[in-house]
Amino acid sequence: MTKVSVIGAGAWGTALAIVAGKGGNEVLLWTRHADHADALNRDKTNRKYLPNVPLPPGIVATNDLAKAGDADIVLLVVPAQKTRETLARLKPSLAPDTALVMCAKGIEQDSGRLMSEVVSEITPNSPLAILSGPNFAKEIAVGLPAAATLAISDKEIGENLVKAIGLPTFRPYLTDDVIGAQIGGAVKNVLAIACGVVSGGKLGENARAALITRGVAEILRLGEKLGARAETLMGLSGLGDLVLTCSSPASRNFSLGAALGQGDILGEILQQRTAVTEGVYTASAICRLAEKYNIEMPICFAVDEILNGGVAVSSAVEELLARPFRDERLAGF
Repeated sequence: MTKVSVIGAGAWGTALAIVAGKGGNEVLLWTRHADHADALNRDKTNRKYLPNVPLPPGIVATNDLAKAGDADIVLLVVPAQKTRETLARLKPSLAPDTALVMCAKGIEQDSGRLMSEVVSEITPNSPLAILSGPNFAKEIAVGLPAAATLAISDKEIGENLVKAIGLPTFRPYLTDDVIGAQIGGAVKNVLAIACGVVSGGKLGENARAALITRGVAEILRLGEKLGARAETLMGLSGLGDLVLTCSSPASRNFSLGAALGQGDILGEILQQRTAVTEGVYTASAICRLAEKYNIEMPICFAVDEILNGGVAVSSAVEELLARPFRDERLAGF
Protein backbone atom coordinates (compact mmCIF):
# COMPACT_ATOMS: atom_id res chain seq x y z
CA MET A 1 0.00 0.00 0.00
CA THR A 2 1.35 3.42 -0.98
CA LYS A 3 1.81 5.91 1.85
CA VAL A 4 0.53 9.35 0.84
CA SER A 5 0.82 12.45 3.01
CA VAL A 6 -1.15 15.58 2.23
CA ILE A 7 0.43 18.72 3.69
CA GLY A 8 -2.37 21.21 4.22
CA ALA A 9 -5.90 20.44 5.39
CA GLY A 10 -7.85 23.20 3.68
CA ALA A 11 -10.55 22.40 1.15
CA TRP A 12 -8.15 21.41 -1.65
CA GLY A 13 -5.87 19.37 0.60
CA THR A 14 -8.85 17.56 2.06
CA ALA A 15 -10.25 16.84 -1.41
CA LEU A 16 -6.92 15.39 -2.52
CA ALA A 17 -6.74 13.29 0.64
CA ILE A 18 -10.17 11.92 -0.23
CA VAL A 19 -8.98 11.13 -3.77
CA ALA A 20 -5.90 9.35 -2.43
CA GLY A 21 -8.01 7.49 0.11
CA LYS A 22 -10.44 6.29 -2.54
CA GLY A 23 -7.44 5.02 -4.49
CA GLY A 24 -6.62 2.57 -1.70
CA ASN A 25 -3.63 4.42 -0.30
CA GLU A 26 -2.67 4.91 3.33
CA VAL A 27 -3.30 8.63 3.79
CA LEU A 28 -2.03 11.06 6.40
CA LEU A 29 -3.55 14.56 6.33
CA TRP A 30 -1.41 17.22 8.01
CA THR A 31 -2.85 20.37 9.55
CA ARG A 32 -0.95 23.06 11.42
CA HIS A 33 -3.26 22.96 14.45
CA ALA A 34 -3.70 20.08 16.91
CA ASP A 35 -7.35 20.91 17.58
CA HIS A 36 -8.10 20.79 13.85
CA ALA A 37 -6.43 17.37 13.57
CA ASP A 38 -8.46 16.14 16.54
CA ALA A 39 -11.68 17.41 14.97
CA LEU A 40 -10.89 15.74 11.63
CA ASN A 41 -10.24 12.39 13.31
CA ARG A 42 -13.31 12.70 15.52
CA ASP A 43 -15.83 14.00 13.00
CA LYS A 44 -14.50 12.18 9.91
CA THR A 45 -15.21 15.33 7.92
CA ASN A 46 -13.57 18.75 7.57
CA ARG A 47 -16.28 20.94 9.08
CA LYS A 48 -14.17 24.09 8.73
CA TYR A 49 -13.18 23.92 5.06
CA LEU A 50 -15.19 21.13 3.38
CA PRO A 51 -18.32 20.47 5.46
CA ASN A 52 -20.74 17.59 4.84
CA VAL A 53 -18.22 15.57 2.84
CA PRO A 54 -17.21 12.37 4.69
CA LEU A 55 -13.58 11.28 4.83
CA PRO A 56 -12.99 7.73 3.58
CA PRO A 57 -11.80 5.15 6.11
CA GLY A 58 -8.04 5.09 6.46
CA ILE A 59 -7.45 8.83 6.38
CA VAL A 60 -5.74 9.97 9.56
CA ALA A 61 -5.12 13.62 10.46
CA THR A 62 -2.06 14.83 12.33
CA ASN A 63 -0.29 18.05 13.25
CA ASP A 64 3.07 16.23 13.46
CA LEU A 65 4.97 17.37 10.37
CA ALA A 66 7.83 14.92 10.88
CA LYS A 67 5.37 12.04 10.91
CA ALA A 68 3.78 13.32 7.73
CA GLY A 69 7.19 13.35 6.03
CA ASP A 70 7.44 9.58 6.31
CA ALA A 71 5.65 8.80 3.04
CA ASP A 72 6.16 7.54 -0.50
CA ILE A 73 4.33 10.56 -1.92
CA VAL A 74 3.88 13.99 -0.36
CA LEU A 75 1.26 16.35 -1.77
CA LEU A 76 2.19 19.95 -0.89
CA VAL A 77 -1.10 21.84 -0.57
CA VAL A 78 -0.15 24.73 1.71
CA PRO A 79 -0.53 28.23 0.20
CA ALA A 80 2.21 29.25 -2.20
CA GLN A 81 3.59 31.89 0.17
CA LYS A 82 3.94 29.29 2.95
CA THR A 83 5.60 26.61 0.83
CA ARG A 84 9.21 27.57 1.56
CA GLU A 85 8.74 27.68 5.32
CA THR A 86 6.71 24.46 5.48
CA LEU A 87 9.00 22.46 3.19
CA ALA A 88 12.08 23.57 5.14
CA ARG A 89 10.49 22.15 8.29
CA LEU A 90 9.44 18.99 6.46
CA LYS A 91 12.80 18.34 4.79
CA PRO A 92 14.56 16.46 7.65
CA SER A 93 11.89 13.75 7.66
CA LEU A 94 11.78 13.19 3.87
CA ALA A 95 13.42 10.13 2.32
CA PRO A 96 15.58 10.84 -0.77
CA ASP A 97 13.11 9.05 -3.08
CA THR A 98 9.93 10.59 -1.67
CA ALA A 99 8.03 12.16 -4.57
CA LEU A 100 6.83 15.71 -3.94
CA VAL A 101 3.71 16.92 -5.73
CA MET A 102 3.22 20.69 -5.71
CA CYS A 103 -0.49 21.51 -5.63
CA ALA A 104 -0.43 25.25 -4.81
CA LYS A 105 -0.84 27.73 -7.66
CA GLY A 106 1.22 30.85 -7.26
CA ILE A 107 4.55 32.64 -7.50
CA GLU A 108 6.56 33.46 -4.40
CA GLN A 109 5.90 37.12 -3.72
CA ASP A 110 9.27 38.12 -2.28
CA SER A 111 11.54 36.27 -4.70
CA GLY A 112 9.42 36.02 -7.86
CA ARG A 113 10.25 32.30 -8.05
CA LEU A 114 7.96 29.59 -9.35
CA MET A 115 7.01 26.91 -6.85
CA SER A 116 9.27 24.39 -8.62
CA GLU A 117 12.20 26.75 -8.10
CA VAL A 118 11.37 27.14 -4.41
CA VAL A 119 11.16 23.37 -3.95
CA SER A 120 14.40 22.81 -5.85
CA GLU A 121 16.21 25.27 -3.58
CA ILE A 122 15.17 23.39 -0.45
CA THR A 123 15.05 19.75 -1.60
CA PRO A 124 17.06 19.71 -4.84
CA ASN A 125 17.24 15.92 -5.09
CA SER A 126 13.57 15.12 -4.49
CA PRO A 127 11.47 14.01 -7.48
CA LEU A 128 9.03 16.86 -8.13
CA ALA A 129 5.70 16.97 -9.92
CA ILE A 130 3.21 19.79 -10.46
CA LEU A 131 -0.52 19.10 -10.18
CA SER A 132 -2.72 21.82 -11.68
CA GLY A 133 -5.99 22.11 -13.53
CA PRO A 134 -9.62 23.27 -13.53
CA ASN A 135 -10.53 21.71 -10.19
CA PHE A 136 -12.92 22.99 -7.53
CA ALA A 137 -12.29 21.09 -4.30
CA LYS A 138 -15.91 20.34 -3.42
CA GLU A 139 -16.62 18.76 -6.81
CA ILE A 140 -13.49 16.60 -6.62
CA ALA A 141 -14.33 15.55 -3.06
CA VAL A 142 -17.85 14.34 -3.90
CA GLY A 143 -16.68 12.43 -6.95
CA LEU A 144 -17.80 14.62 -9.84
CA PRO A 145 -15.67 14.05 -12.96
CA ALA A 146 -12.59 16.22 -13.44
CA ALA A 147 -9.16 16.21 -15.06
CA ALA A 148 -5.83 17.83 -14.26
CA THR A 149 -2.31 18.21 -15.59
CA LEU A 150 0.43 16.29 -13.80
CA ALA A 151 3.81 17.65 -14.89
CA ILE A 152 7.05 15.82 -14.11
CA SER A 153 10.29 15.25 -15.98
CA ASP A 154 10.58 11.56 -14.97
CA LYS A 155 7.88 9.64 -16.86
CA GLU A 156 8.18 6.47 -14.77
CA ILE A 157 7.64 8.33 -11.50
CA GLY A 158 4.81 10.24 -13.16
CA GLU A 159 3.06 7.02 -14.14
CA ASN A 160 3.37 5.76 -10.56
CA LEU A 161 1.85 9.01 -9.29
CA VAL A 162 -1.06 8.64 -11.71
CA LYS A 163 -1.68 5.11 -10.39
CA ALA A 164 -1.68 6.43 -6.82
CA ILE A 165 -3.98 9.45 -7.20
CA GLY A 166 -5.82 8.80 -10.45
CA LEU A 167 -9.46 7.72 -10.34
CA PRO A 168 -12.11 7.26 -13.04
CA THR A 169 -13.53 10.59 -11.86
CA PHE A 170 -10.16 12.32 -11.34
CA ARG A 171 -7.97 11.98 -14.38
CA PRO A 172 -4.38 13.30 -14.28
CA TYR A 173 -2.81 13.83 -17.72
CA LEU A 174 0.99 13.57 -17.83
CA THR A 175 3.34 16.13 -19.35
CA ASP A 176 7.01 16.94 -18.88
CA ASP A 177 6.36 20.70 -19.17
CA VAL A 178 6.88 21.58 -15.50
CA ILE A 179 7.14 25.32 -16.23
CA GLY A 180 4.01 25.49 -18.37
CA ALA A 181 1.92 23.66 -15.79
CA GLN A 182 2.71 26.40 -13.27
CA ILE A 183 2.31 29.54 -15.38
CA GLY A 184 -1.35 29.05 -16.22
CA GLY A 185 -2.40 28.33 -12.65
CA ALA A 186 -0.53 31.31 -11.24
CA VAL A 187 -1.61 33.91 -13.79
CA LYS A 188 -5.23 32.77 -13.95
CA ASN A 189 -5.63 33.62 -10.25
CA VAL A 190 -4.90 37.25 -11.06
CA LEU A 191 -7.07 37.23 -14.18
CA ALA A 192 -9.93 35.72 -12.18
CA ILE A 193 -9.80 38.74 -9.85
CA ALA A 194 -10.11 40.97 -12.92
CA CYS A 195 -13.13 39.00 -14.16
CA GLY A 196 -14.67 39.23 -10.72
CA VAL A 197 -14.26 43.01 -10.82
CA VAL A 198 -16.12 43.04 -14.14
CA SER A 199 -18.92 40.95 -12.66
CA GLY A 200 -19.18 42.93 -9.41
CA GLY A 201 -19.04 46.21 -11.28
CA LYS A 202 -21.78 45.02 -13.69
CA LEU A 203 -19.64 45.74 -16.74
CA GLY A 204 -21.24 42.93 -18.72
CA GLU A 205 -20.50 39.52 -20.17
CA ASN A 206 -18.85 41.01 -23.26
CA ALA A 207 -16.20 42.60 -21.07
CA ARG A 208 -15.61 39.36 -19.16
CA ALA A 209 -15.21 37.39 -22.40
CA ALA A 210 -12.73 39.99 -23.65
CA LEU A 211 -10.74 39.79 -20.42
CA ILE A 212 -10.55 35.99 -20.58
CA THR A 213 -9.43 36.07 -24.20
CA ARG A 214 -6.84 38.78 -23.72
CA GLY A 215 -5.81 37.07 -20.49
CA VAL A 216 -4.85 34.02 -22.52
CA ALA A 217 -2.50 36.27 -24.50
CA GLU A 218 -0.85 37.41 -21.26
CA ILE A 219 -0.40 33.82 -20.10
CA LEU A 220 1.14 32.88 -23.45
CA ARG A 221 3.54 35.82 -23.41
CA LEU A 222 4.87 35.06 -19.95
CA GLY A 223 4.97 31.32 -20.60
CA GLU A 224 6.94 31.73 -23.81
CA LYS A 225 9.53 33.91 -22.08
CA LEU A 226 9.96 31.41 -19.22
CA GLY A 227 10.24 28.39 -21.52
CA ALA A 228 6.73 26.90 -21.34
CA ARG A 229 5.07 25.14 -24.28
CA ALA A 230 2.00 26.72 -25.85
CA GLU A 231 0.05 23.43 -25.85
CA THR A 232 0.42 23.22 -22.07
CA LEU A 233 -0.78 26.79 -21.61
CA MET A 234 -3.78 26.05 -23.84
CA GLY A 235 -4.51 22.83 -21.95
CA LEU A 236 -6.06 21.88 -18.61
CA SER A 237 -3.60 23.79 -16.42
CA GLY A 238 -3.84 26.93 -18.55
CA LEU A 239 -6.94 27.70 -20.58
CA GLY A 240 -9.04 25.10 -18.75
CA ASP A 241 -8.27 26.52 -15.33
CA LEU A 242 -8.70 30.08 -16.60
CA VAL A 243 -12.19 29.42 -17.97
CA LEU A 244 -13.30 27.75 -14.73
CA THR A 245 -12.06 30.37 -12.30
CA CYS A 246 -13.06 33.36 -14.42
CA SER A 247 -16.64 32.15 -14.67
CA SER A 248 -17.72 31.06 -11.21
CA PRO A 249 -18.37 32.72 -7.84
CA ALA A 250 -17.07 29.48 -6.31
CA SER A 251 -13.58 30.73 -7.21
CA ARG A 252 -12.02 32.60 -4.29
CA ASN A 253 -10.19 34.92 -6.68
CA PHE A 254 -13.31 35.66 -8.74
CA SER A 255 -15.42 36.30 -5.63
CA LEU A 256 -12.77 38.64 -4.21
CA GLY A 257 -12.74 40.60 -7.47
CA ALA A 258 -16.53 40.73 -7.44
CA ALA A 259 -16.48 42.21 -3.95
CA LEU A 260 -13.93 44.81 -5.08
CA GLY A 261 -16.11 45.61 -8.08
CA GLN A 262 -19.02 46.23 -5.73
CA GLY A 263 -16.95 48.72 -3.76
CA ASP A 264 -15.77 46.59 -0.83
CA ILE A 265 -12.36 47.25 0.74
CA LEU A 266 -9.62 44.66 0.20
CA GLY A 267 -8.52 44.46 3.83
CA GLU A 268 -12.07 43.87 5.01
CA ILE A 269 -12.65 41.19 2.37
CA LEU A 270 -9.53 39.29 3.42
CA GLN A 271 -10.39 39.59 7.11
CA GLN A 272 -13.63 37.73 6.53
CA ARG A 273 -11.94 34.79 4.76
CA THR A 274 -10.57 31.61 6.30
CA ALA A 275 -8.84 30.44 3.09
CA VAL A 276 -6.00 32.16 1.22
CA THR A 277 -6.80 33.96 -2.05
CA GLU A 278 -3.59 33.26 -3.97
CA GLY A 279 -4.02 35.92 -6.66
CA VAL A 280 -3.72 38.74 -4.13
CA TYR A 281 -0.12 37.75 -3.40
CA THR A 282 0.86 36.53 -6.86
CA ALA A 283 -0.17 39.73 -8.70
CA SER A 284 2.85 41.78 -7.67
CA ALA A 285 5.26 38.90 -8.38
CA ILE A 286 3.86 38.46 -11.89
CA CYS A 287 4.17 42.18 -12.60
CA ARG A 288 7.80 42.18 -11.49
CA LEU A 289 8.49 39.26 -13.83
CA ALA A 290 6.74 41.11 -16.65
CA GLU A 291 8.88 44.18 -16.03
CA LYS A 292 12.03 42.08 -15.82
CA TYR A 293 11.38 40.45 -19.20
CA ASN A 294 9.66 43.45 -20.81
CA ILE A 295 6.37 41.59 -21.30
CA GLU A 296 3.10 43.43 -21.87
CA MET A 297 0.55 42.22 -19.29
CA PRO A 298 -1.86 45.15 -18.83
CA ILE A 299 -4.65 43.17 -17.15
CA CYS A 300 -2.32 41.79 -14.49
CA PHE A 301 -0.86 45.26 -13.99
CA ALA A 302 -4.35 46.73 -13.56
CA VAL A 303 -5.18 44.13 -10.90
CA ASP A 304 -1.90 44.81 -9.11
CA GLU A 305 -2.62 48.55 -9.11
CA ILE A 306 -6.01 47.88 -7.50
CA LEU A 307 -4.61 45.44 -4.92
CA ASN A 308 -1.29 47.05 -4.09
CA GLY A 309 -1.12 50.47 -5.71
CA GLY A 310 -4.08 52.20 -4.14
CA VAL A 311 -5.74 52.73 -7.53
CA ALA A 312 -9.53 52.81 -7.57
CA VAL A 313 -11.30 50.09 -9.53
CA SER A 314 -12.97 52.66 -11.78
CA SER A 315 -9.62 54.30 -12.58
CA ALA A 316 -7.97 50.97 -13.41
CA VAL A 317 -10.84 50.06 -15.74
CA GLU A 318 -10.68 53.46 -17.44
CA GLU A 319 -6.95 53.04 -17.95
CA LEU A 320 -7.45 49.68 -19.65
CA LEU A 321 -10.20 51.05 -21.89
CA ALA A 322 -8.07 54.04 -22.86
CA ARG A 323 -5.32 51.88 -24.33
CA PRO A 324 -4.69 52.51 -28.05
CA PHE A 325 -6.34 50.35 -30.70
CA ARG A 326 -3.89 47.80 -32.10
CA ASP A 327 -3.57 44.69 -34.25
CA GLU A 328 -5.00 41.76 -32.27
CA ARG A 329 -1.81 39.75 -32.74
CA LEU A 330 0.13 42.43 -30.87
CA ALA A 331 -2.45 43.88 -28.52
CA GLY A 332 -2.08 43.67 -24.77
CA PHE A 333 -5.79 44.33 -24.40
